[in-house]
Amino acid sequence: MSTALYARVAQDLASAITSGRYAVGSLLPTEVALCKKYGTSRPTVRHALKELQAMGLVSRRKHVGTRVEAASASAGYSQSLSSLEGLVQLAEHQVRKVMRVVPVTMDRILAKRLGCAAGSRWLHMEILRLGEAGDETKPVGWTDAYIDAVYAEVPKLLRRSPKTLISSLIEAHYGRRIVEVEQTIQAVAMPAELAITLDTPAGSPALKIVRRYIDQANEAFEITVTVHPADRMVCTTKLRRERP
Repeated sequence: MSTALYARVAQDLASAITSGRYAVGSLLPTEVALCKKYGTSRPTVRHALKELQAMGLVSRRKHVGTRVEAASASAGYSQSLSSLEGLVQLAEHQVRKVMRVVPVTMDRILAKRLGCAAGSRWLHMEILRLGEAGDETKPVGWTDAYIDAVYAEVPKLLRRSPKTLISSLIEAHYGRRIVEVEQTIQAVAMPAELAITLDTPAGSPALKIVRRYIDQANEAFEITVTVHPADRMVCTTKLRRERP
């Protein structure tokens, strides 16, 4: 998958901020200086800075400049109640243990199931999800995560920060911002190939959640398929009536 120029500029600047090259409280170079550095136009630089601003990394003020506000992107999400999609709150306190990472090229069957292009290149991460205390005797779920193949450092980053969402790592280190998370929730029977790993009977009730992380260009750059034993996952949703 190709990455837009503004996203590459945002990625480089986000990496410079998280590494401390641009310290919190300091000003980024001017738009003119950034245009010269990256060999691009002011609209492209402004688009990149807007992405950083949306992630909470910088603030922008006229006659002042672009100030670094945080060393890591905000991981907060709000859920839209305009539909019945996206109602399950993203789990941010589970420990994620990376079991295996393999590059994959999507065949037609898998591409259709995940909603991506056949022939596209991804990294497949097999992840065991543990409780906040990291107790492996009763894992809370299993995730097959597919990320854009250009993000080859993400598995290493996740091993260093096992409680951090993959999407947050991509935002912080690559500057590709999420604008929407599509979720599909389905009651399923526990697959036999996961039953032993999750310490639950094969065929027992389970919850399957598919999430697609969408960027501003309406492209999915992360897709996760998670299976939870029914007795270890509870979804609570509040729906508020809209005013007439």
